[in-house]
Amino acid sequence: MGEYIRTSLETHLFFGRIMREHALFLQAAFPAGEIEYRRNADWFHEQFERVLERSVRLADGIVSEDVLRSGEVFTEFTEMAEQQTRKLTKIPIDVRITRAEKKLRAGCMRCSNRRMAQQVRHLNQNVLHLLNGLIAFKNKILQEVTSCNLYTANYPLLIEHILREAKLYRQIITALEENGFLPPKDLKETELFWNRIMMEHAAFIRGLLDPTECELMETADNFAGDYCRLLEEARKQDCRTMDELTRKTLEKTEQYRDFKAAGTRGITGCSIRSIILPLLADHVLREANHYLRILKEDGKGRE
Repeated sequence: MGEYIRTSLETHLFFGRIMREHALFLQAAFPAGEIEYRRNADWFHEQFERVLERSVRLADGIVSEDVLRSGEVFTEFTEMAEQQTRKLTKIPIDVRITRAEKKLRAGCMRCSNRRMAQQVRHLNQNVLHLLNGLIAFKNKILQEVTSCNLYTANYPLLIEHILREAKLYRQIITALEENGFLPPKDLKETELFWNRIMMEHAAFIRGLLDPTECELMETADNFAGDYCRLLEEARKQDCRTMDELTRKTLEKTEQYRDFKAAGTRGITGCSIRSIILPLLADHVLREANHYLRILKEDGKGRE
C-alpha cells in the first residue's frame, strides 16, 4: 500500500504538471479564431492544475527525498517562468502550487493509511479519465494539422512528442491501478523512450531559437546528433549489456541538463533571443532532471 501511494503521488507531481503545461502550450499556439480548440485546451489546463494541486496536498510527508531534490517537480526557475509565461500569454497559471511544492517534506508518515490509499485511488481514476480525453484531443489536433485543416504554431512532431508522454503517464497509472506497484523497468525500452524525448527537445530548441543565436543552435544540433547515436546504440543492445551505454547516456544527459539550465536562465533573464516560452524552457529542464533520476536509480540497482 505504501509503495502504491508514494509512487502514484510522485508520478502525479511530475506528469500532472507536464500535462498541465502541454495544455497551456497547445492553447497558446492556436490562432485567436480557433475558439473551440482554445477552450478545450484551457479546460484540460484547468483540470490538470486541479490534479497537481490535489497531488501536492496529498504528497506532503510521503514522497521520497530523491524526487523532491531531483529538480523534476520544480526548479529554481519554475516560479519565475510561470509568472513570465502568464504575463506573455495572458493564460492564468496558479503559481501558489509551485510555492507549496517548495515546502513539501519527504517521508512516509501516512503511507499505510487506508483513507490515504482511497484518496490516491480516486485521484488515479480521475487522472486516467482525463488522460483518455487529453490523448484523444491531441490525436485530433495532430490529424487536423497533418491534413492541413488546422493551423498551430506547434510543430506536428511536438504534438506527437506530447502524445507519447501522455501515453506513458497513462501506462504508469494503469499499471499502478492493476498491480498496486510498478513492474520492474525494461532498461532498454526506458532509454529508447527518453533518449528519443531528449533528441526531440534538442530539435525543438534549435527550431525555436532566433537565427542569430548561431552558437546555441549548433550546440542544440550537436545534442540532437548525440541522442540520435545513443538511440541507435540502444536498439542494437541486449538488456544484459546495457551498463556501458547507460553510463554514457547518464554523462551526456548531465551535460544536456546543464545546457538546458543555462538556456532557461538565459530565457527567463531575457538574454537569449528566441520564441521559446519561459515555461517551455523550464519544462524541458525538468524532464531532463527526471530522466537523470531514472538513470541514476537504474545504475544503483545494478551495483
